Amino acid sequence: MAEKKSVSVKVLNMAGEEVSKLSLDAKVFAVEPHTQAMFNAVQVEQANSRQGTAKTKVRHEVSGGGKKPWRQKGTGRARAGTTRSPIWVGGGTVFGPDGNQNWKISQNKKEYALAKKSALSLKVKEGLVVVDSIAFSGKKTKDCTKFLSAVKAQNKVLMVVNEIDENTFASVRNLGWVKLVSSDNVSVLDVLNSDYLVMSVDAVKKVEEELK
Repeated sequence: MAEKKSVSVKVLNMAGEEVSKLSLDAKVFAVEPHTQAMFNAVQVEQANSRQGTAKTKVRHEVSGGGKKPWRQKGTGRARAGTTRSPIWVGGGTVFGPDGNQNWKISQNKKEYALAKKSALSLKVKEGLVVVDSIAFSGKKTKDCTKFLSAVKAQNKVLMVVNEIDENTFASVRNLGWVKLVSSDNVSVLDVLNSDYLVMSVDAVKKVEEELK
């Protein structure tokens, strides 16, 4: 059986009408999805987005406690030198985060490319919408809502354009269920986290060229 070289998809205009067909490279948009590569890519993206700034105070950083709470002997109570001891309520914390945590992990380029191809291939089967050109004449949210309704993209939408212009950014920014990214900033996590992937033809070609 001959290996598929391309996969054909519909190209719509912003009114939702089919205007042509587009052949996608099967080596990018029709690979056998690699679950482990996608899992690793998502794990890397989520770990690397963690700030690692959580911090607790150790005993010398907690205010107060300069005075010995009671004399050393004769009270019948345990010896205590400061109320800021970790065993006291309000005392310092032992082994807490120090604000310098580094959660960063990495993934090699070849595996990440496979993960991205796998995610895109899943979307080709269900959820990819290719539009000849995505451009808005003004900065109106309702124009974007009308466009997405016309191309039948709903729930979580990832919109990918070659370059984000001012009108497109302003039209999308108030829609919490739509994420707008440029073609050189498409992540595996964003693709997998969307119900519909809406891409302009230029963006498709740019992503395809990057992953070939």
